Amino acid sequence: MPIYDYQCKACGHQMEAIQRMSDAPLTDCPACHQPALSKQVTAASFRLKGKGWYETDFKTGKRKHGTQESSGSGGGDAKTPAA
Repeated sequence: MPIYDYQCKACGHQMEAIQRMSDAPLTDCPACHQPALSKQVTAASFRLKGKGWYETDFKTGKRKHGTQESSGSGGGDAKTPAA
């Protein structure tokens, strides 16, 4: 679940809240009890666990080490003759 940052417009209290994306934004400040909380715009952050994501993670067979099945170095379609 994402962590959202909030700041109270009345007293300036800042806080973080773990919420589902479908949850309604919080409105009541826990410090001054006024309905003045506003959601802050922050940079998204995430953490990759394990080995990470690689181009080869979801490929099988000959496509495991490259994007094309042919081993030619031309970079083009192997079935198309050169002009």
